[in-house]
Amino acid sequence: MGILDDDIVAVRESTDIVAVISEHVGLKRTGRRWVGLCPFHSEKSGSFSVNAEEKLYYCFGCGAKGDPITFVREIEHLDFVGAVEKLAGKAGITLRYSDDGQSESRKRRTRLLAAVEKATEWYHQRLLSAADAAAARAYLRGRGLTGDDVRAYRIGWAPEGWDELARALRIADEDFVAAGLGFINSRGRPTDAFRGRVLFPIFDVKGEPVGFGGRIMPGAEGAKYKNSVDSPIYNKSSLLYGLNFAKAEIVRADEAIVCEGYTDVIGFAKAGVPRAVATCGTALTEEHFKLLRSFARRLVLAFDADAAGQNAAERVYAWEKTYDLDVAVASFPGGADPAELAQSDPAALAMAIAEAKPFLKFRLDRVLDAATLDSPEHRVRAAEAAMAVVQEHPSEMVRDQYLLEVAARCRIDPAQLRGRRFEAPVAPGVKREQTPRSARGDDEPPPYGEPAPARRRRTPPRDSAATEGLRLLIWTPDAIGPWLDEVLFPDPVTATAYRSIIATETLVEAIALADAEEPAAGELLQRLAVEEPTAEAPDVLTRLVEEAARAAMAALRAEAQVASDPLAIGETIGWLNLRIMELREPETQSVALEELLDWVIAEAAEDPSIGSGEQ
Repeated sequence: MGILDDDIVAVRESTDIVAVISEHVGLKRTGRRWVGLCPFHSEKSGSFSVNAEEKLYYCFGCGAKGDPITFVREIEHLDFVGAVEKLAGKAGITLRYSDDGQSESRKRRTRLLAAVEKATEWYHQRLLSAADAAAARAYLRGRGLTGDDVRAYRIGWAPEGWDELARALRIADEDFVAAGLGFINSRGRPTDAFRGRVLFPIFDVKGEPVGFGGRIMPGAEGAKYKNSVDSPIYNKSSLLYGLNFAKAEIVRADEAIVCEGYTDVIGFAKAGVPRAVATCGTALTEEHFKLLRSFARRLVLAFDADAAGQNAAERVYAWEKTYDLDVAVASFPGGADPAELAQSDPAALAMAIAEAKPFLKFRLDRVLDAATLDSPEHRVRAAEAAMAVVQEHPSEMVRDQYLLEVAARCRIDPAQLRGRRFEAPVAPGVKREQTPRSARGDDEPPPYGEPAPARRRRTPPRDSAATEGLRLLIWTPDAIGPWLDEVLFPDPVTATAYRSIIATETLVEAIALADAEEPAAGELLQRLAVEEPTAEAPDVLTRLVEEAARAAMAALRAEAQVASDPLAIGETIGWLNLRIMELREPETQSVALEELLDWVIAEAAEDPSIGSGEQ
């Protein structure tokens, strides 16, 4: 059961790997390669390399490697079939399956996605043209949204009727409920989940609608906001509204803006800052941090960062460290929300993002700006409250820098603040939380003393004449291939890599074959596929032949120690030594190279252990 191999090959060959990867990280062309920061681990210098011709990537920092399908699997957390299906959709390829169908779970997911897509379009058309949506259209216009905005974001209207969507879709009750579109009432009838609400479709990172966020009309009764329930295709703790629209700009700017409302996201885009996303009715979670780290290193929080309190702040610091992110907080003039500011003063909105403060600096200013500093008692209380915020930060050096700021603003000797433990003030009657850090649950960030989990690093094989010869064989096969032989690759890894290349028609097949026999050989080929050669073929071939000849000489000297006729062996050693010397002279190099190559190949034929890569 699965996708036919021919279709998988067609998808791989039809995919522009540079275009796929560029949706997530910026790539720059360097010769025949493309390079950039690795999307799979934190780094400041680009060690991620892409070979567009062979459709392969390799990271010299963490060892991440693969083809376009592998990349989509890892970056978007899809299984193999899901990654192939996504790339096939982009390439316009209709996939065939070995059992003329998909697994039951995949079939069900496909049905649920289709159901939400149909619902999205039905709700959208209701907003555009239905008479009962007139008030909703007026409301959206009042929020600064045009008809083009409504169409771009596929905003919809859920009418007041209790089963209008259910009757329009006419899908199985099980799928209607599982897709989060409604429920079965006490009379056994499917009932719509959303009624009398403006609906914002929630899209996954691929751009497929998977759920909805509903806003009740002003003046109506009921919760102001309502979101789809979690389903097999919708998990609000790991989804971000607008990411499908903003991901390219987020990658380009290396910055993501996180706000609270769907109209805030649209407002940022209309104001010329199209890199905003919003949570779907939840607080910011670690899954959100992990997801955004795949796209950018800087996060700007465009909402009240103090609202969640001290515990949330500790988590932000932990995730900031774990995922190597810079977290800042934007302040908006007059307390306006981004959607309002996008209408009244788009330039001020952009300026607020540009002037966003580091997370700790923002929280510290909030404490001190609200404090009264007109007496020694007030200044001490303000300093204690400020230091309770400062000491949450995991870096001692950062804490000390802010300590000096607190001391200066409160006119207190810094020595009186160092080495003390401060507690944030609590309201009367509120019991202070006493849970120690060691009692955290498994789903909470690790204490700062513990290293963050890291992707397993692999040390690429050291460069040598053999690896340079393989690199040339990959990049310019005609320049060196006719003169190479397995005898020139003396260790198991390079010998396996060489055999795999000459035994297959494509590099992808060679990597798969090498990986099955010797994983280090597959790793080596992945790396060499994204490294352009640094030497000319004649120079590399000369080095390879000389190394093989010297290895043979060393073996002959050992043999001569126990041989009955050491003089004959000595003559051979002398002949080899002379040919090696001739390799250094331009006039004799080509002849010596040919003679030595013929000799080492003939010797290997007589003794298969020579140059076989066996150790």
